[in-house]
Amino acid sequence: MSRGGLLRSTAVFSAMTLLSRIAGFVRDVVQAQLFGAGGLVDAFAVAYRIPNYLRRIFAEGSFASAFVPVLSELRQKNDPAALKDFLDHVAGALCAAVLVVSGLGMLAAPLVVATIAPGSLDDPAKFQLTADLLRIVFPYLALVSMTALAGAVLNSFQRFALPAVTPVLHNLAVIAAMIWLSPQLDRPITALAWGVLAAGVLQLVLLWPAMGRLGLRPRLRLKLQHPGVRKVGRLMLPTLFSSSVAQLNLIVGTVFASLLVDGSQSWLYYSDRLIEFPLGLFGVALATVILPHLSRRSADADAEGYAAALDWGLRTVLLLAIPAALGLALLAEPLSATIFERGEFSAADSRMTALSLMAMSLGIPGFMASKVLLSAFYARQDTRTPMKAAIRTVLINVALTAALVTPLWLGAVPGAHAGIALATGLAGLANAWLLWRALRREASFTLSHGWGAHLARIGVASLALCAAVLAADHAVGDWRAWSGEWRWLLMFGVVAAGAAGYGLGLLASGWRPRQLRGP
Repeated sequence: MSRGGLLRSTAVFSAMTLLSRIAGFVRDVVQAQLFGAGGLVDAFAVAYRIPNYLRRIFAEGSFASAFVPVLSELRQKNDPAALKDFLDHVAGALCAAVLVVSGLGMLAAPLVVATIAPGSLDDPAKFQLTADLLRIVFPYLALVSMTALAGAVLNSFQRFALPAVTPVLHNLAVIAAMIWLSPQLDRPITALAWGVLAAGVLQLVLLWPAMGRLGLRPRLRLKLQHPGVRKVGRLMLPTLFSSSVAQLNLIVGTVFASLLVDGSQSWLYYSDRLIEFPLGLFGVALATVILPHLSRRSADADAEGYAAALDWGLRTVLLLAIPAALGLALLAEPLSATIFERGEFSAADSRMTALSLMAMSLGIPGFMASKVLLSAFYARQDTRTPMKAAIRTVLINVALTAALVTPLWLGAVPGAHAGIALATGLAGLANAWLLWRALRREASFTLSHGWGAHLARIGVASLALCAAVLAADHAVGDWRAWSGEWRWLLMFGVVAAGAAGYGLGLLASGWRPRQLRGP
């Protein structure tokens, strides 16, 4: 695949992801209106975060990073029978593993909650609700893991559109559950959990048959000693930390947030949802598309093609991540007020969400760059180096969170949760730096010419973006003086002004769109 092909594939993936993110925003709007930000949403945020963290191990993260390079290697050998045998046994082993983990998680739900959110022990009703919600959502892990296997296979064969659109089903299922199921339940918040479970079923039903059209739908076979299973397992073990470092950092934040005032979990949850928009739209899209490509280049011993694709990925990441971070930081409170502030979600909730959003947005370039850098290591089947970086990152995050949050907590300072968000953002930057340093030390990759000019152009364009956004925001004035519909229109206008400022700044400094395709 050429870099032009990479760009087209990334654009397709991003377009499908955009649909999902729009549906996700609708979901968040409905959730904020019905449930606001408080103890109930705190309970769901904790329960949902646990299987969502584990999916980074058994689904898109650790598993995919080990599975895709081995799959690509087998494809290069042009042996369909060996490829199908590999898929059958890996699918069987994965299914067995996630069923066992899901079952144990359901049985030990109170213990898991006590470990992840120790602060909830002070509120028995909240603790019990969190455990009950966890029991409902835990089977989602098994469903989404098998869906991820199907998605990884399709992505490896350049079928990016269908895996990218499946999250739309997730959001639609949760929306439907909140609207139609929650009024029928004694505890309406449980509708969110049932919606997540239904979403897992719908995603699997959509994606699993798609492998059949490639002649690759697996027959589940359990043989843990199968060479392919052992190889994926061996590669996967070090990635348990590296692929899920962002989620690990969020878990650290969850532990600390459970000790803070009610609503802290919710404010961090809503902030994270906004951060996930550019991260999913650009960062995940780039990493998903580039991993199979880098894996094929590595399998072919094409060092030049490997370096060119990675250089393209990093250039593109920074081109997109920096304006995304600036936009979210500058418009944190207007965004929160526009998207969430209605029904049970108050103006105070908007301000608290904005605080953590501004702090966490600092880490967006690190989050996105890390995804591309991880693909560079995984494509060569090097999983140990990212693991070492991940362990250091988690330790950095724990130290930063403790240093930033403890004095705020002890002093009962409002907005202490923003310290958690800031630590997460700084840890994201640290992870990217550690991965980059390791890559340079191995002398496996050097930057192409023109990086200085590239960064200078991004800097000029970023100044233009800030000027445009601040001017437009000043023209709007008090966002709460406008009705909900006008807020949305004005927000689109301000975002468009910022995008126009950034684009014109790039063009004025000499950047041209053809540069996305490489020299």
